[in-house]
Amino acid sequence: MTDTRTGPVRFIDPINVPEDGRYPGFRPGTVRENGLRIDHDVKVVLRGGESLYVDVYRSADVPGPLPVLIAWGPYGKHNSPGRDKTFLPAAEIDPAWGISRYAPTEAPDPMYWCPHGYAVVFADPRGTWGTPGQFTMGTQQEAEDYHDLIEWAGTRDWSTGKVGLAGASYLAFAQWRVAATRPPHLAAINPWEGLLDFYREIFYHGGIPETRFIPLWTGKAMGWAHTGTAVIEALQSLAAHHPLRDEYWHSKEVNLTGVDVPAFVVAGLANHGLHLRGTLEAYKQLAGGQTWLEVHGQKIWKHYYDPDSVARQRQFFDWALKDEQNGWVDQPPVRIEVRDHGPEGTLRAEHEWPPERTRYTPLYLDASTASLTTTQPDTPASMRYNTAATKPGRAQFDVVFTQDTELTGHMKLRLWIEVDASTDADLFVAIQKIDVNAQVIGFPFVAFRDDGPVALGWLRASHRALDEQRSTPQQPWHPHTAEEPLEPGVPVPVDIELWPSATHFGPGEGLRVVVQGSDVYLVPGGEFGHENTRNAGHHTLHTGGRYDSHLLVPMITGAPA
Repeated sequence: MTDTRTGPVRFIDPINVPEDGRYPGFRPGTVRENGLRIDHDVKVVLRGGESLYVDVYRSADVPGPLPVLIAWGPYGKHNSPGRDKTFLPAAEIDPAWGISRYAPTEAPDPMYWCPHGYAVVFADPRGTWGTPGQFTMGTQQEAEDYHDLIEWAGTRDWSTGKVGLAGASYLAFAQWRVAATRPPHLAAINPWEGLLDFYREIFYHGGIPETRFIPLWTGKAMGWAHTGTAVIEALQSLAAHHPLRDEYWHSKEVNLTGVDVPAFVVAGLANHGLHLRGTLEAYKQLAGGQTWLEVHGQKIWKHYYDPDSVARQRQFFDWALKDEQNGWVDQPPVRIEVRDHGPEGTLRAEHEWPPERTRYTPLYLDASTASLTTTQPDTPASMRYNTAATKPGRAQFDVVFTQDTELTGHMKLRLWIEVDASTDADLFVAIQKIDVNAQVIGFPFVAFRDDGPVALGWLRASHRALDEQRSTPQQPWHPHTAEEPLEPGVPVPVDIELWPSATHFGPGEGLRVVVQGSDVYLVPGGEFGHENTRNAGHHTLHTGGRYDSHLLVPMITGAPA
C-alpha cells in the first residue's frame, strides 16, 4: 500500500507526544530484572523487506524452548496500566492483583506468564512508536504483518513453534483478521471483546456517525509515534468521507469461517457501542470446531485482569499450547452470565449462542397507555416527542413481569415513525430494567460506568432497507449502502437491531423501552456520542391497528442446558 495522500486510503502525520515522559525511546538491547530477561526493540523483517520492532519477555529461570503469546496493538508496548494510578481505580482493577509495569494496556502481564513457562511478545505495528511505516487499522497490510510476526516467533530457537494470541479490545479484534490468514505456527487465539464490523460497531451505529469516542481514540490513542517516517491512517476524516458502507469499509471485512485453531472467545454485555456485537458475530462464524464462548456482564478491563479470568486464560493456553490435559475440554462450550442488577448475575452453562431454546415473543407498543402488551392493540394511537437538542423529548413504554423472566439473546424493535420537519430521523433506543418502584436499575457499562442499560440500538431511518438474506426476525441486517428519504407526514416501518443482552427480571420488576432523537446515555465526558443528527421538529410513533410496532424479546424457556 503506497502513501499517495490522495488515494482511497489517506494518511496523516502522527502526533509526536512524549506521553508524559513514559515512552522510553528506541532502545535495542537486553536487560535482566525481576527474574525476567527482556529483549527490547528486536527487529522483525517482514515479507516485503520492511521491519517492525518487538519486545520479548522470558523468565530468567525457566529454560526454553517455550510456547509464545503475542499481543498486537498500537498503544505502545511500553504503555502499562500498572503505572497509571488513576486508571486502575476507575476501571475497578484491584491493586492487590499486582499488574506489573511490564504489561502493556489490555495485554497479558509477563510477570505472571513468564514464570509459568511462556515467552511473551509485544509488538509496535508499523507506523507506531519506534516502528516506521504506515499504520493502517483492520487492513490486509496489518494482517500480513501480524502473520509474519507469528511465523517469526514460531521459528525462534527459544520457541516450541506454538504461538497463541492474547489481549483485549484492539488486541482482540486484531486477532480476527490475522487468524483468517491461517499462519502455520498459530495454535490458539483468545480474543477478549473485539469488534468485527468497523462501520456498524464503532464508526456508524445504525448509520449514525459516532462523534465522541472516535476523535478521542483516533486523535490520541492512535496518534503517538516517535519516528520521522511514520504516518497513520486518517481514520476520522476517512470515515466522514465514507458515510455509506462502501469499498472502504469492505476492505476491513474478514471472513472467519476458515479459522480452525482453538479459540476462547470472551464477550462483554457491558460493551454496548463497541465490542459486544462483533465478538458474538465473530463467534457465530467460528462455532463448530474447538471453540469456547464466555459472555459476562462486567467491565472490560476489570474482568480481563481479574485473577479468576487470568486463571481461565492460562488453563486454555496450557491445554492449547502445552498439550496439558487439565480439564479445559470437559467444560461446556458456552458460559453466560445472566445479569440481575449492577454487577450481580448468575453464571450458566449453555451449548450455543444464542440458546436454541429461546422463544421469540413480541411485546406490542401501546401509545395510549405508554405500555407494552402481549397482544396488539386494536385501536391506533400515537406518541410524539420533540427532537430539539436543547430540550429533547422521548417516548417511553413499560411492561411489568408477574413471574421470573429471563431475556437472553437478540432483540428487535419495530417502529412506525413519522417526521414533520425533516426527511430523515435518527433514532436512539435503550432497553432498561426497572425495579418494583419503576426506577431504572443500572448495570456495568463499558470500562468505567455503573449506570448502563440492558441493551442499546440505533438507526438512521433513511438506512431502513434490509438485507433479506442476512436478516432474521430477531436480528435485522441493514446494508447501509443507500439512503431512502422520509416524506413528512407519512408513517413508515423501521426495524432496529438491539445489541445482545442477558437479563433476569423478578416478579414486579419490568422492562422499559426508551426512544428519542439523541443519545439516551450521553453525559459530559461519556464514552460514546452521536451529535451530528438529521433530526428536526418532532417524531411521531404510531401503534395499534395496522401499525405493528413491537419489541421482539428472547424469552428463555425450559431448564438450563
